[in-house]
Amino acid sequence: MALMINDDCTNCDACVESCPNEAISEGDTTYVIDPAKCTECVGAEDEPQCALVCPVDACVPDPNRQESKEVLQARYEKLHA
Repeated sequence: MALMINDDCTNCDACVESCPNEAISEGDTTYVIDPAKCTECVGAEDEPQCALVCPVDACVPDPNRQESKEVLQARYEKLHA
């Protein structure tokens, strides 16, 4: 599943540089993750880097976007072809 950034986000920028797919950008009030680019770091890392670096645990699974590792891997390969 793609990740999302919840309202706990403090706009600290920690997650932006950690994303291998450049899926994180500034939203109106908090940072947002583009689900078309998020692979939960499948293909690049063993676990989601944004969640690792977020000091307030605002990077969480998006319950509306449940995807298999195979789907996430295919997305990663398409983004980095």
